[in-house]
Amino acid sequence: MRTFATRPTNFPPRFSTCQRVREVNGFDFTLHVRRVCEDMAARLQPLHHVDVARVLISFSQTRKAVSHGMYASLTPLRFAGGASETVRRGRRWRMPPVRDAEGREMLYLLNFYLPRFLNLPLEAKLATIVHELWHISPQFDGDIRRFHGRCYAHSGSQRRYDAHANALAQNWLALGPPEMLYEFLRHDFRELVRRHGRVFGQRFRRPKLVPVA
Repeated sequence: MRTFATRPTNFPPRFSTCQRVREVNGFDFTLHVRRVCEDMAARLQPLHHVDVARVLISFSQTRKAVSHGMYASLTPLRFAGGASETVRRGRRWRMPPVRDAEGREMLYLLNFYLPRFLNLPLEAKLATIVHELWHISPQFDGDIRRFHGRCYAHSGSQRRYDAHANALAQNWLALGPPEMLYEFLRHDFRELVRRHGRVFGQRFRRPKLVPVA
């Protein structure tokens, strides 16, 4: 059993990782985006299966200050069908369980790439969050949602998948969540730094597969 937690980084002064808000002054990005995810899962029927308490929410610093690239990613912490082991190239591999301080097994790692994600418009940020949550299997078993065909992750059409995520994000707004919940998403990274001094949050490494003897 392995427990993953925050670790020191060599980020510039205005980026930092921290486990508790009281330890560092600034804006806790991962805490606030978790609250948005929890509200989306509670209000949107298609996301009712998502237990955000068993999703690690993390951030990474982008290496280049460009607008294109990845904004967020979802890493399943189990294999197809929720299996803890798989066979690749004739060899069996195991995903080591990741547990929180209370011993609960985490099933997904949701990572945001900063400052790139925060520099998106509000609607694009919300659609990005829904996009990643929609990847979570309806069985919530540590696997991703799988569609028929070769492109099983995006139903064969990235554009159609993105349009669906955008529609769900707009539905969430129409349901009237408290504006203070997502108000921070109206600001880009520089504005959050100007308001709070710095942006920080939890950071988790992707667990490495372990070969099974």
